[in-house]
Amino acid sequence: MERISFYDQIAANKRKSILLMFVIFVVFIALGYVISQIYSQGSFFFIMIIATIFSLSYILISYYNSDKIAIASVGAMPASNAQFRQYYNSVEGLTLASGMPMPKLYVMQNEQINAFATGRDPQHAVICVTTGALEKLNKQELEGVLAHELSHVANFDIRFMTLVAVMVGMISIISQMFLRSLWYRGSNDRKGNAGAILMLIGIVLAILAPITVQLVQLAISRKREFTADATAVKFTRYPPGLKNALKKIKNDQPMKVSKAIAPLFMSDPSRKLSNLFSTHPPLEERIKMLEEM
Repeated sequence: MERISFYDQIAANKRKSILLMFVIFVVFIALGYVISQIYSQGSFFFIMIIATIFSLSYILISYYNSDKIAIASVGAMPASNAQFRQYYNSVEGLTLASGMPMPKLYVMQNEQINAFATGRDPQHAVICVTTGALEKLNKQELEGVLAHELSHVANFDIRFMTLVAVMVGMISIISQMFLRSLWYRGSNDRKGNAGAILMLIGIVLAILAPITVQLVQLAISRKREFTADATAVKFTRYPPGLKNALKKIKNDQPMKVSKAIAPLFMSDPSRKLSNLFSTHPPLEERIKMLEEM
């Protein structure tokens, strides 16, 4: 059987992520164009400015404090070199091999196997693993998990997903403002069949656009997970490490964590049955990809 190159996997998933991001941009432009045809230019720009301010403010505050928010949410504690020597040494070895700065290390009390990385860039990165991961994974498996998390940092996934979240947030806010404004439209509304058809298109687009871009956002998240798996293999040059860790996670119990930070984890803590509404690809697909490398 011909082996899959991790370089090809990384490149393909990055291309797909950018393509999906372009889909969100097209929806944004389409929604903006239709609303601009319905409203006066001044009203349209007012809606766009308000949506931009609210979306950017909320997302950027979360972005610059993502590490603090995530660590506080799970009650994680700093991991000392003396107490967690294998954990510390594994991350140190991976950072040296990949040329990345050493992230801050944390441990959260949980018997399930999982981990997450956050931080706006490699200089402000944080990696957190569960006590279950440290207890149940051998050295190669733990390195595979840690390499996966370092890959998210190396690929600037937090930054990329923040940009996606800003676009999705703007579309949701614009749609809500447009739909709510329909209650206050006066007698100067556009008349005739053309105006009615345009208004109908605007309403349908305002309802469907937020749903569509949220599904695209989830698809982008799944592609970034595949990219992180392939990059982890690039860092370790040992696919069985991460593959066997994912098999253990598959047989482990689901975790109970806040929905707000669940997308950060290495595997979906809730194990959603529907791939369409999940931030992570099915573990079976990830394991299959690693087996073919």
